[in-house]
Amino acid sequence: MLETLPVEFREAYATLFTSKPDDVMKKIILSELKRRLAEYRLIDKKMCNQYGMSFSDFKKQKMVEKSHHSFQIEEDYCDWELAIDGIVSVTADLKKLVVSKDWLKV
Repeated sequence: MLETLPVEFREAYATLFTSKPDDVMKKIILSELKRRLAEYRLIDKKMCNQYGMSFSDFKKQKMVEKSHHSFQIEEDYCDWELAIDGIVSVTADLKKLVVSKDWLKV
Protein backbone atom coordinates (compact mmCIF):
# COMPACT_ATOMS: atom_id res chain seq x y z
CA MET A 1 0.00 0.00 0.00
CA LEU A 2 2.71 2.49 0.95
CA GLU A 3 4.80 1.58 -2.08
CA THR A 4 2.39 3.43 -4.36
CA LEU A 5 2.77 6.70 -2.44
CA PRO A 6 5.29 9.33 -3.51
CA VAL A 7 8.47 9.24 -1.44
CA GLU A 8 7.54 12.47 0.38
CA PHE A 9 4.36 10.85 1.69
CA ARG A 10 6.19 7.71 2.74
CA GLU A 11 8.71 9.83 4.65
CA ALA A 12 5.90 11.78 6.35
CA TYR A 13 4.18 8.49 7.19
CA ALA A 14 7.36 7.16 8.80
CA THR A 15 7.67 10.35 10.83
CA LEU A 16 4.05 10.35 12.01
CA PHE A 17 3.27 6.68 12.54
CA THR A 18 4.98 3.66 14.03
CA SER A 19 2.03 1.28 13.62
CA LYS A 20 1.18 -1.11 10.82
CA PRO A 21 -0.53 0.51 7.79
CA ASP A 22 -3.90 -1.11 8.63
CA ASP A 23 -3.80 0.33 12.14
CA VAL A 24 -2.78 3.71 10.80
CA MET A 25 -5.71 3.66 8.38
CA LYS A 26 -8.06 3.01 11.29
CA LYS A 27 -6.62 5.98 13.16
CA ILE A 28 -6.91 8.20 10.11
CA ILE A 29 -10.54 7.25 9.54
CA LEU A 30 -11.45 7.82 13.18
CA SER A 31 -9.60 11.13 13.23
CA GLU A 32 -11.36 12.31 10.08
CA LEU A 33 -14.78 11.37 11.44
CA LYS A 34 -14.05 13.19 14.70
CA ARG A 35 -12.76 16.22 12.79
CA ARG A 36 -15.90 16.36 10.67
CA LEU A 37 -18.12 15.99 13.73
CA ALA A 38 -16.30 18.87 15.42
CA GLU A 39 -16.69 21.00 12.29
CA TYR A 40 -20.42 20.28 12.04
CA ARG A 41 -20.92 21.00 15.73
CA LEU A 42 -19.04 24.27 15.37
CA ILE A 43 -21.30 25.33 12.49
CA ASP A 44 -24.37 24.41 14.54
CA LYS A 45 -23.11 26.36 17.55
CA LYS A 46 -22.24 29.38 15.40
CA MET A 47 -25.72 29.42 13.83
CA CYS A 48 -27.43 28.92 17.20
CA ASN A 49 -25.52 31.91 18.56
CA GLN A 50 -26.15 33.98 15.45
CA TYR A 51 -29.91 33.41 15.38
CA GLY A 52 -30.49 32.86 19.09
CA MET A 53 -32.32 29.58 18.51
CA SER A 54 -31.87 25.96 17.47
CA PHE A 55 -32.18 24.81 13.88
CA SER A 56 -35.48 23.17 14.76
CA ASP A 57 -36.84 26.49 16.04
CA PHE A 58 -35.38 28.30 13.03
CA LYS A 59 -37.45 26.02 10.78
CA LYS A 60 -40.58 26.20 12.97
CA GLN A 61 -40.47 29.98 12.97
CA LYS A 62 -40.13 29.98 9.16
CA MET A 63 -37.19 32.34 9.27
CA VAL A 64 -36.47 31.96 5.55
CA GLU A 65 -39.99 33.02 4.66
CA LYS A 66 -39.93 35.86 7.20
CA SER A 67 -36.74 37.16 5.57
CA HIS A 68 -38.51 37.18 2.18
CA HIS A 69 -36.09 34.48 1.06
CA SER A 70 -32.99 36.56 1.70
CA PHE A 71 -30.00 34.95 0.01
CA GLN A 72 -27.96 35.02 3.23
CA ILE A 73 -30.73 33.47 5.33
CA GLU A 74 -31.33 30.73 2.76
CA GLU A 75 -27.60 30.07 2.54
CA ASP A 76 -27.39 29.85 6.33
CA TYR A 77 -30.40 27.51 6.33
CA CYS A 78 -28.68 25.18 3.84
CA ASP A 79 -25.35 25.26 5.68
CA TRP A 80 -27.07 24.67 9.02
CA GLU A 81 -29.16 21.81 7.65
CA LEU A 82 -26.05 20.17 6.19
CA ALA A 83 -24.31 20.53 9.55
CA ILE A 84 -27.23 18.94 11.41
CA ASP A 85 -27.39 16.08 8.89
CA GLY A 86 -23.61 15.70 9.19
CA ILE A 87 -23.80 15.47 12.97
CA VAL A 88 -26.40 12.72 12.68
CA SER A 89 -24.58 10.71 10.01
CA VAL A 90 -21.06 11.01 11.48
CA THR A 91 -22.36 10.14 14.95
CA ALA A 92 -24.03 7.06 13.46
CA ASP A 93 -20.78 6.10 11.70
CA LEU A 94 -18.81 6.47 14.92
CA LYS A 95 -21.36 4.38 16.82
CA LYS A 96 -21.03 1.60 14.22
CA LEU A 97 -17.27 1.62 14.68
CA VAL A 98 -17.56 1.51 18.46
CA VAL A 99 -19.85 -1.53 18.14
CA SER A 100 -17.17 -3.33 16.13
CA LYS A 101 -14.53 -2.81 18.81
CA ASP A 102 -12.14 -5.36 17.28
CA TRP A 103 -11.78 -3.04 14.32
CA LEU A 104 -10.93 -0.14 16.62
CA LYS A 105 -8.02 -1.81 18.39
CA VAL A 106 -5.01 0.13 17.27
